[in-house]
Amino acid sequence: MNRSAMLLTCLMILSTPAVFAALDPIPPGSQYRDMAEKGDKYAQYFLADTWFSAGDMKQAQRWAEKAAAAGLPDAWALLANISLQHSGKALLQAKRYAEKAALAGCEAGKVILARILLHRSAEQKACARALSLLEQAAGNMHDDAAVDAQMWLGLLYAGGICVKEDHATAAYWLKRSSALYRTGYAEYWTGMLFAQGESGIVKKDPARASYWFASSCREGFDSGCEKVPAIRP
Repeated sequence: MNRSAMLLTCLMILSTPAVFAALDPIPPGSQYRDMAEKGDKYAQYFLADTWFSAGDMKQAQRWAEKAAAAGLPDAWALLANISLQHSGKALLQAKRYAEKAALAGCEAGKVILARILLHRSAEQKACARALSLLEQAAGNMHDDAAVDAQMWLGLLYAGGICVKEDHATAAYWLKRSSALYRTGYAEYWTGMLFAQGESGIVKKDPARASYWFASSCREGFDSGCEKVPAIRP
């Protein structure tokens, strides 16, 4: 099941009367719990992902570990994401999880591993490997991870991170990503990362943020247009 289908599943509204919901709140992922407890690895993964989205990392890790132990590569990628929410030595733990996911052919795992390799606190920066992983994931158009991989490739060229800054190449990757998701979104996302920074990878840069917000606006993404006046070099 791809990420779009998963999101649609996870966002289904249960038809429980509001009065009963208020008295007896339904825990996140309840629709998966029975199958998860019976050992279904996909249900365990969806339950873990739902808890992750709800912000409960303890429950997310518990179910993701079960799904990973049952042989689901995406669960290793989710465990890497969970580890990245923590501080201290979590980056190294996240890298170990992401390595397992990538080795098993999980495209999302390749993207997460690339991000970790780009981080200045990792064991080594390994730019060449990070770029290779992103290009692999970007080329698999049947997997939703291609959207993220292409966005990251665009960001790297937009910021001159591991590669020479090249707006034309950045625009190429960002437009490809936006075409898979929503026109102008990848450019907006890039602008946001330059506006806010990404710990260990992207430094705040108002000038670059303004440039990519304007690019997003030209592509017709309203949120990009709203950000342009707020950003000044």
